[in-house]
Amino acid sequence: MNNEQKIVTRFAPSPTGFLHIGGIRTALYAWAYAKKHNGTFILRIEDTDKAREVEGSIEHIIESLKWIGIDWNEGPDIGGPNAPYKQSERLESYIKYANILIEKGYAYADPYTEEEVEIYRQKAIEEKRPFLYRDHRKEITPVWDGTQSLRFKVKDIKSYEWNDLVRGKLSAGQEALDDFILIKSDGYPTYNFAHIIDDFEMGVTHVMRGDEFISSTPKFLSVYEALGIKRPEYATLPPIMGTDGKKKLGKRDGAKDFLEYKKEGYLPNAMMNFLAFIGWNPGIEKEILTPEEFIELFEISQIQISGGGYNEDKLDWINKEHIKLLKESELEKYIFEWLPKELQNKKIIPLITERISKFGDIKNMVEGGELDFFYKEPACQNDKLIYKNTDKDTIISNLTKTLEIIEKTNESDFTTQNIKIFLMEFADSLENRGQVLHPVRYALSGLEKSPDPFIIADILGKNETIKRLNKAISSLSS
Repeated sequence: MNNEQKIVTRFAPSPTGFLHIGGIRTALYAWAYAKKHNGTFILRIEDTDKAREVEGSIEHIIESLKWIGIDWNEGPDIGGPNAPYKQSERLESYIKYANILIEKGYAYADPYTEEEVEIYRQKAIEEKRPFLYRDHRKEITPVWDGTQSLRFKVKDIKSYEWNDLVRGKLSAGQEALDDFILIKSDGYPTYNFAHIIDDFEMGVTHVMRGDEFISSTPKFLSVYEALGIKRPEYATLPPIMGTDGKKKLGKRDGAKDFLEYKKEGYLPNAMMNFLAFIGWNPGIEKEILTPEEFIELFEISQIQISGGGYNEDKLDWINKEHIKLLKESELEKYIFEWLPKELQNKKIIPLITERISKFGDIKNMVEGGELDFFYKEPACQNDKLIYKNTDKDTIISNLTKTLEIIEKTNESDFTTQNIKIFLMEFADSLENRGQVLHPVRYALSGLEKSPDPFIIADILGKNETIKRLNKAISSLSS
């Protein structure tokens, strides 16, 4: 890389639906590279396929990027020196360069209708040969007036070689070249033309892209040559593979709306950490990275050629590690967002934190789950209050003694630690600790397996603890 060159990267999605992790990872690498080198990162919207455009997609793209922590120096929402940043608002630029190609003999108005082209295509299929439009190119074509498609004219049929910053030397034979459409009959440019003009006018130096664009690269190179302009460096990213490791990630494996991860309670920093490692290896053992650490470590040379695997178990582990990095106030904020008001008690935070990998897990814990007894009085069964072969009268006696200990405890001393000290002193005096700890646990939670009864009592508070113990004693005594 030339040290004098200002790095400019971009992410240029189409608003044809939701973003999934493949698109976000492309944006992430481009963003990190620009950030590391104090360059410029551009968000550009490629909205020229109006038939497939989905309402609300642009807002979705912006929200997705902002949630994970990706910001931009130029874009449709903030403007910039290369505005506008929507291709549908840049049509004059494409017309300008289209006319340059026409003048140089590299573009012409398509003289055929779509139906006529399809007839030629079907004939090639019947004859079991590749369809090449250039085989049907006419010597004399009409003057382009914008109502017909404009095609690029491949003058020099040749093989191409180019260097990719990830894949190294790549090449394609003559069969990869054909006359292709630059501007459609509806006046909108194709991707094959528009992105070239946009990247040139915006000074883009490095393009992060998926491997699906390799086969089209000869077309791009032929346009760069025809216009006499310099192309950016290409860095082709490895595909994200599905859970079986054999095919690209699909909807069944997790290629879902990226904002679903937000709804499921993942942390944005954890998502960034997770995506960074799918196809990139900095050569260190440390796996939990902050955004700042990721940017500092990121190098294109460390991007892998082979596909990176999607593993949601790994995502959950990374997210749990990032939860541990949260400040106490941040952790409280996140957890309380998922808790009903009745449970928004700081004392419950450690209990929840050790049991979750993402904040969405909390919903299952409190709605008919293992922790809903904290705000819903449990329904207890007498037989489950009995510990092993202990007789009922002994259990009643032990619960009564526990109740006396609780009632004598000052409100200010009613903490997990003190409750444990008081109750364990009593429990250790018995033949078996379980003869008191088991019925107390069950009386307070309605569960045979639950958090320690000392923690439960502390969170419930003295009055609710007394109420539940009384209820268990009455039930057994009746």
